[in-house]
Amino acid sequence: MKSTLSYRECRLCPRNCGVDRLKTRGYCQSPAYAVAARAALHPWEEPCISGGRGSGTVFFTGCTLRCCFCQNYKISQEGFGKPVSSGRLSEIFLELQEKGAHNINLVTAAMYAPTVLEALEAVRGKLTIPVVYNSGGYEKPEIIRALAPYVSVWLPDLKYCSPHLAKKYSGAENYFEYASRAIRTMIEVAGEPVFETDNDTTLLQRGVIIRHMVLPSHRDDSIRLLEWIAGELPKGKYLISIMSQYTPFYHSTDFREISRRITSFEYNRVIDAAIELGLTEGFMQEKSSAKEEYTPPFELDGI
Repeated sequence: MKSTLSYRECRLCPRNCGVDRLKTRGYCQSPAYAVAARAALHPWEEPCISGGRGSGTVFFTGCTLRCCFCQNYKISQEGFGKPVSSGRLSEIFLELQEKGAHNINLVTAAMYAPTVLEALEAVRGKLTIPVVYNSGGYEKPEIIRALAPYVSVWLPDLKYCSPHLAKKYSGAENYFEYASRAIRTMIEVAGEPVFETDNDTTLLQRGVIIRHMVLPSHRDDSIRLLEWIAGELPKGKYLISIMSQYTPFYHSTDFREISRRITSFEYNRVIDAAIELGLTEGFMQEKSSAKEEYTPPFELDGI
């Protein structure tokens, strides 16, 4: 059997395109080398990730999803970015560490897993801060296991329970099937959360944070996801982050029901459900957190 960690007959994500990316491109439109749009200290992650100095975040170009509301659409859908070799990527990791980053934060890296793994192996012993794998959740367990020796913190989205919504808004009807398996695998390889304190700032060193952004008009789907989390995942083995920051970006205006921000009523119903289900270990944004400033400028900084 051919390795799944290859750009030839690419099967790095659940799309399983099987294309030879040395010759052509599959669903994600990514080439057979890494492409990135920004590498910088990022202050807008959860407090235990960004800390006081920021998360050393590398934003990769491309995505295996087609989220119509993506706030990073310039890089996820429009292809903005610059080719980055594994050697340059390893240099970027060390440069971010030198700048004081609390961790190295890999944003949407699945399409480039072979290159990322080469870069991480090259800095083994030199990189002394945790590596964070920041993902839309649409992942294959075998890729997670391959990354596990290098990644300490997993930061997956859990976007939808409904296959209908997943297909409608992200072009991935089987999203929950894969995301739920991926999150189980992340919890298995990470173990329970481990923290340490740095200058009065509590930082996550190992563990899983499950993110969910509440969509307008779909609080019922959010609550079904929370019920699944509470009922199916091992207690004490993960944190949850419920986000109110949804802002109509990109093609969200094509769908009237999500062409607005969420209301306080919608968000509070989801928060109330989380509390009733005992999902209180983690983070819950203030309703006023829906701001465009969460989208960083993509100007090839640090690449």
